Amino acid sequence: MPSKRITIVGGGLTGLTLAYLLSKQDIDLTIVEASSRLGGRIQTILGEKETPLELGATWFSDVHQNLLQLLETLGLQKYPQYATGKSLFQTKSFEPAQTFFVAESESPSYRIAGGTEQLIKRLVDNLNNVSIKLDTKIESVIDKGNEITLKTAEGQELQANYVILCMPPQLVGSQIQFSPALPTEINSILPSVQTWMSGSIKFVLEYERPFWRNNGFSGMLYSHSGIVTEMYDHTNFEENKYGFTGFLNSGASAYTQNIREELVLQQLSQLLGNDSLHPLKYADKVWIGENIFTGTQNIQRPHQNNGHPLLQNGYMNNKLYFSGTETSTVFAGYMEGAICVAIKMAEIIKSY
Repeated sequence: MPSKRITIVGGGLTGLTLAYLLSKQDIDLTIVEASSRLGGRIQTILGEKETPLELGATWFSDVHQNLLQLLETLGLQKYPQYATGKSLFQTKSFEPAQTFFVAESESPSYRIAGGTEQLIKRLVDNLNNVSIKLDTKIESVIDKGNEITLKTAEGQELQANYVILCMPPQLVGSQIQFSPALPTEINSILPSVQTWMSGSIKFVLEYERPFWRNNGFSGMLYSHSGIVTEMYDHTNFEENKYGFTGFLNSGASAYTQNIREELVLQQLSQLLGNDSLHPLKYADKVWIGENIFTGTQNIQRPHQNNGHPLLQNGYMNNKLYFSGTETSTVFAGYMEGAICVAIKMAEIIKSY
């Protein structure tokens, strides 16, 4: 019989990496995920021609050594972000866009061949004897002495020796009740920990052919005036499926998706020509909601309270831990940060 029962709350990159690291041990391991899918803020959809299109986390670089090592271990390939040709910068809506060129970098941004979600799929494929429960929202955590009881929104109860909260700390504070209550100091921090990507609007476009490349453009766009604030070439690794990905301005969340699509195509047609008007697919995602953050956050600076010292502590007599990329003391908010805290947490669990 396994010597430890561990429940990981959250099936994003941190939770799955932690499960992957721990599943090689004699541990009764369960992942509970509130949504109907795994991956968290990694989400790759497929276009009409099965072009991998990223609605979530996409880029990384050579400084992200733990992510690079994990990709190598799992047999996944990286490739550099395309940046060859003319790039565009819009300062004002009534002035022509400025053209600039991006010099070739010794440390470029990379993407994962086949889409970022390949990382999620490969982690899941390598889990051994791990129970995964989707559509399972934890509402309360109760310290019973030798173990912890977790109660779900559906009224189920789960027991564990250790609970690892691999979800945004702000969500923990707003959605989960603790008995006994957590210390006042940590409770006061949770609402002010910025959830990375919260409120961002990511969009993707798929096209039949790379007309921008054929016309000497990189597909890179930055704008202070249009609905599209930044955009990048999103051609696949094999260079036989084509598209764009990027971000919309925050005010775009007030529009319907149809209006957002109309405004995106209008802006791109003015900059890249009428070929822009005929995508095979448009999709976007506003990163808000009960699995990202709830309520109104008072965020005054990027990465506010990410990696806070109080997020490094164990609670409920070291049976409860905070994890997730926002808790990382390095590269918080990024995929690298998610993997770093998973590695750290695996070492803590091994020590018990």
